Amino acid sequence: MTAVAFLIQTLFGFYILAVMLRFLLQCVRADFYNPLVQFLVRITNPPLLPLRRIVPGYRGLDLAAIVLAFLLQLVEVVLLNALSMQPIGFGGLLVVAVLELIKLLINIYLWGVIIQAVLSWFNPDPYHPAARVLAQLTAPVLRPARRLLPPISGVDLSPMLVVIALIFISLLLQDFVSLWGMTR
Repeated sequence: MTAVAFLIQTLFGFYILAVMLRFLLQCVRADFYNPLVQFLVRITNPPLLPLRRIVPGYRGLDLAAIVLAFLLQLVEVVLLNALSMQPIGFGGLLVVAVLELIKLLINIYLWGVIIQAVLSWFNPDPYHPAARVLAQLTAPVLRPARRLLPPISGVDLSPMLVVIALIFISLLLQDFVSLWGMTR
């Protein structure tokens, strides 16, 4: 059963990641013509276009993408729960699905900031499609940290501050989950 669980987590995980990245890149108004953004748009359009007829956007936010990510996460949690044969009520399944999406959001930003910080050591081409998308994606979390902790002698420590904050939030979330006994 662990092989089946791995397959479910991998397939659902990659697609939920794609939907979440598409939503986040729309929120930060990333360059729509970037090849990486175009890839995400093409692989997420088939379920999103019909869903948009039912779930309208709100103030520029693609709520259909959030609903799709939540529904996919809920299906994954239900399938994994059925495999483990540990009964969880429907409310518990909903809470676990939401918490998994929050963990994914934290991990997207955590790894995005880490990758961008490492790339800054090598001075990548700022016009490279991946570097531009990464900069656009992480700007909303780095901007407040840069105001709080400006560069010291040309060294930008704001990524370290953001990474510490994201790990702290992740640990708080983990404590909340273990406190309520919602493990999977």
